[in-house]
Amino acid sequence: MLLPPLTSLPPSLILLPLLLVQLWYWARYFRPFTRRPLEALAEEPGPDSEPVSLILCTHNELDNLRELVPILLNQDYPAGFELVLINDRSHDETELYAQQLAQYYPGRFRLVTVTHTPAGFSPKKYALTLGIKAAQHERLLFTDADCRPVTYDWLRLMQRGFSQKNGTDLVLGFSGYTEEPGLLNQLIRYETLLTAAQYLGLAWAGHPYMGVGRNLGYTRGTFQSTKGFASHIRRLSGDDDLLVQDAVALGARVAVVADPPAQTLSEPAHTWAGWWRQKRRHLSAGSRYRAPDRRRLAIFMGSHVLFYLLTPAVLAVSLSLENSLSLGVLWLARTLLLLTAYIPLARRLGQKLPAATLPFLDFIYLAFYCAWGFSLLVRRPLQWK
Repeated sequence: MLLPPLTSLPPSLILLPLLLVQLWYWARYFRPFTRRPLEALAEEPGPDSEPVSLILCTHNELDNLRELVPILLNQDYPAGFELVLINDRSHDETELYAQQLAQYYPGRFRLVTVTHTPAGFSPKKYALTLGIKAAQHERLLFTDADCRPVTYDWLRLMQRGFSQKNGTDLVLGFSGYTEEPGLLNQLIRYETLLTAAQYLGLAWAGHPYMGVGRNLGYTRGTFQSTKGFASHIRRLSGDDDLLVQDAVALGARVAVVADPPAQTLSEPAHTWAGWWRQKRRHLSAGSRYRAPDRRRLAIFMGSHVLFYLLTPAVLAVSLSLENSLSLGVLWLARTLLLLTAYIPLARRLGQKLPAATLPFLDFIYLAFYCAWGFSLLVRRPLQWK
């Protein structure tokens, strides 16, 4: 049987390879991560004998500290832990509050004060380095001042990741954003879900490339093996994902702990401008990723962007019934794939996003993604000189 000549095929079929790429990522990375075994509950027996150092860096966030610190200090972990609070050049009453905590929690609370940042150093990375040096324990667990552990078992569950696979060096967690009314909040939470699908799904499949500092663990030995943040000390961002990049390049073993009891919640940006600056800063670190990681991410995101960009071109080439019908079928298939991929993932991670809004949020987010990429090309991210 002879195949029809290529010129007789509907132009819309040019989108089919892009859809197949997205299907492959769903089958290879997202679906296996969503269907992974349930993580053990805190009350079940587990490897809970190693002490942990919680590292928290803060800059003028006294109100957040008053909410967060009691949650951290009351974590349920009998093996013992300490909270290392790094007061990074705050000019509010953080220092006084921390001194009071040191009196109430001797042996469990440790204060590190940063009065200035040396020239050429990223302020947060310099502060974190001092905090890690002051920490007493091998296992280090990180969060941010605007985060809140979802449960008092967060520490116990996250540190169990170090015992996976007969011992790991890095533990990747998930940190969502609180639910609020409005399109911006839905878009932020959708972007967080999409990003989690990538970095957690790829890590589960054996290709870890990043983590989020709002919920991340690694060992002191891992930090020392990468020489800390030395390779990217001038960049304002990257204290989480670029450190993971360096550690994985040296052979670090990575575990994933992401079920809801082990998560943290953060306050989202409340303005479009704030979200723009935040995401632009985060995406700027991507240029320092290893080539295989950049390639995997570029293929995945590129297949989505091109699907949108080529659709008007396909319609411009031909408005025939055959072309329009095949285009409609491809768009229907992509929408079904989108829902099939992200609804189970959102449910597994405990995220609430209305299913009907996902296609719309996907379109808006990818438009922003292109805009961020263009802005990074025309204006380089800020670095310390």
